[in-house]
Amino acid sequence: MPTWKSRGLRGSALEDMINYTIEQYSTKKLALIQKIPTPIKPINIDQETRHITLAYFDQKSTVDYIGAVQGIPICFDAKESAVDTFPLQNIHEHQVKFMQAMEEQNGIAFILLYYTHRHEAYYVPLSDIVFFWNRGKNGGRKSFTYDEIDKTLQIPIKNGVFLHFLEQLQLDLLRHADESNGNGT
Repeated sequence: MPTWKSRGLRGSALEDMINYTIEQYSTKKLALIQKIPTPIKPINIDQETRHITLAYFDQKSTVDYIGAVQGIPICFDAKESAVDTFPLQNIHEHQVKFMQAMEEQNGIAFILLYYTHRHEAYYVPLSDIVFFWNRGKNGGRKSFTYDEIDKTLQIPIKNGVFLHFLEQLQLDLLRHADESNGNGT
């Protein structure tokens, strides 16, 4: 099991961009989204400072963010990739199940994926994640590539810090409405 020290601050730049974005959304009353802390089990605590010096991540965490956008419940996870292939092992089965349960409650679930080497971010809808996930479980490729990502769901990065994803969420909502009305995509 990985330890807190061994994983360091992996993903912190993406989370900083997302945290800034959701703070702006909250200020403008567009959305209320919270970062869900990753549960840890402290192993060593410095008795003088009372700081945790060694801990293990609890493997049962769900997603990174939960909230509501204009009354619609959402949940999403933040992922980064330094290459054009994203391994599905970075998305855990319990996360997929949690996101599916969110959508069964008329919420929206997705992943915000940042390709660090390209400086590009994408909104990846749960339907795409489930497609890739099932393909891997059925003997197919256990990853997905940059070329498989829906480029219409690219998220603009403004001034290197702002990750405005509400327009992509709106496109996903429209797709959900089309599927509900039998129009499919």
